[in-house]
Amino acid sequence: MISESRKWMKFRIVTLLVFTFMLFIALFSRAFQLQIISADKLNTLAKKQHTQTLVLQPDRGVILDRNGEKLAATILADSVCADPPKIEDAEEISKTLSSILKIDKDTLKKRLLIDKHFSWLARTITPEQANAIRSLKMEGIFTIKEPKRFYPNGKLAGHLIGFVGQDARGLEGLEFYYDRDLRGVPQKLTWGRDAKGKRLYPYPKQNEIIRNKNYSLVLTIDKRIQHLVESHLKNAVTEKEAKGGFAIVMDPRTGEILALANEASFDPNNFKSFPAASRKNAAITDSFDPGSTFKPFLVAAAIEEKKVKETDRFYCEDGFYAVGNRIIHEANHKRYGMLSVHDILQYSSNIGVIKIAEKLGKDKFYQYIKNFGFGDKTGIDLPGEAKGLLRPVETWTSVDTSTIAFGQGISATGIQLITALSCIANQGRLMKPFIVRGIIDKNGNTVKQFEPTCVRQVISPETAKRVASLLKDVVGMKNGTGRNARIANISVAGKTGTAQKFDFTNMRYSSQKVKTSFMGFFPAENPQIAILVVLDEPKRDRWGGMAAAPVFKNIGEQLLTCFRTNIERDSESEDFYVQDSKIQLRFVSAPASLTDLAEGEAGTMPDFSGLTIREVLKKSKDVGIGVNIIGSGWATEQKPAPGEPLDKNSICTVTFTKGS
Repeated sequence: MISESRKWMKFRIVTLLVFTFMLFIALFSRAFQLQIISADKLNTLAKKQHTQTLVLQPDRGVILDRNGEKLAATILADSVCADPPKIEDAEEISKTLSSILKIDKDTLKKRLLIDKHFSWLARTITPEQANAIRSLKMEGIFTIKEPKRFYPNGKLAGHLIGFVGQDARGLEGLEFYYDRDLRGVPQKLTWGRDAKGKRLYPYPKQNEIIRNKNYSLVLTIDKRIQHLVESHLKNAVTEKEAKGGFAIVMDPRTGEILALANEASFDPNNFKSFPAASRKNAAITDSFDPGSTFKPFLVAAAIEEKKVKETDRFYCEDGFYAVGNRIIHEANHKRYGMLSVHDILQYSSNIGVIKIAEKLGKDKFYQYIKNFGFGDKTGIDLPGEAKGLLRPVETWTSVDTSTIAFGQGISATGIQLITALSCIANQGRLMKPFIVRGIIDKNGNTVKQFEPTCVRQVISPETAKRVASLLKDVVGMKNGTGRNARIANISVAGKTGTAQKFDFTNMRYSSQKVKTSFMGFFPAENPQIAILVVLDEPKRDRWGGMAAAPVFKNIGEQLLTCFRTNIERDSESEDFYVQDSKIQLRFVSAPASLTDLAEGEAGTMPDFSGLTIREVLKKSKDVGIGVNIIGSGWATEQKPAPGEPLDKNSICTVTFTKGS
């Protein structure tokens, strides 16, 4: 019995030792797992249970114009938050806050109850709203400072700058394109909680802000030029009752964009209040048939390939030309016989350019279209750029070649057109357009600088000079389609365009809806400024020379008058002298016969409105009437009125007023 008892005791001791050892091994393994293997994971879970972190919007860099004027900046604004466990009467608090924040009471109540630990009630509220909320000292309601994007100039350059969303990420424009450069690291707020989730102190304490290197942008845009372009464009859209429009000003030598305006406009400070259509940068995103503004590129190609000379003459078929199964007409029912290449551009003959395209050949024509940049994106540093429509040359029929010659059946963007025109102005060198000159840090040190980039040499300097001379006469000659773009004492080269819009409902070109345009550069001999103006569906003056050319002139005049440039006006003397406050002609030219009067004005008094003194004098001399000049600036009144019958003794008194 004693022996068995000892054996049993020994067994129990061994069993206990084994169990103890296994328990030790299990505890050790568990401890190893918790403290070594799962330490990071458990530590993270513990922090989540005992601390809460709130991520706020990051700060963003500033956007400056070329002169250092702020176009976009960041300010601190109050946001209102809630600590739901401390809210005793959500109904009453929602009612009180609703009247201050102008937010529906039920919406606020849902936000108060949506999270057990933290809830945003309203972001970036006004200082008045924040002061009103703080004065109430409501338990569980507090305010936090966070960055807010601010655009000090309102609508100015809104399509270029773009805007940011609630999370401080760029959504449109430069804010989107350069988001990674502009955006900083988000600011973090943290606070402790007990086991029940209650805060260990009433409000989160703002931690020290740690940001990465957010940078600022310096643009090629001149804020003052942008303003005047937007003003003239808006006036033109209103006056011509157009659906919209855009204008671009470029330095053709470098590709720098000095201004880019769209109408209608929007305010990026309050972008949600504007329809999405008004926020579209049409000059970059919209493709359209360029119409007659496309003709200079065909002529440039034909001259470069030595297929034509300026003096070569083509029979323009008296206004009707059969191509395949289609009859091509001249615009506005014009009828021309023999025209030189010079005259084909001056009068903008459709049939004339078709004849030139036939001599050049479709393959060469296509090659030059591509070389001028059509059918491809220009690479401008803005989002949403379209590349237009250029069908492969293998699919072209004879009709396609003919219609593309006068800018129909091909689509282009505004930025493509002004870039291609600048190629002609810049001795045949195609420059890449750009908006940002450089990226700088907070101390103003340059991080990255963007230099002008030559894409390719498209035509020779000699050809570019010859085409520029042709375009100069489009504006300078009395019967040129671009005569309304003349700038006093400055040689202007340019081209008008009136393109029918395609009606996708009826699958044909509309006879009523058009895009009118004018593009040009000056001085013609040494171009420094290139401007494109496009008006969409004007109801009045539906021709490029009537609707868009005057906008070009007004912008150009004000650029030369209000800004310091190295552009010198011609020192050619005027045909008048000053006596007291009245300017009198030195002579009154003898009236011409009525059959010699300018086309469209035969037998009636011409319209001098908006012209300079020099232009009135020249126009009156062309028509053969005398004029009395009163004041200075631009013509605002005249007697007799435009359209009244002329006789051999007609004299018109024109009053001028200074202004933009």
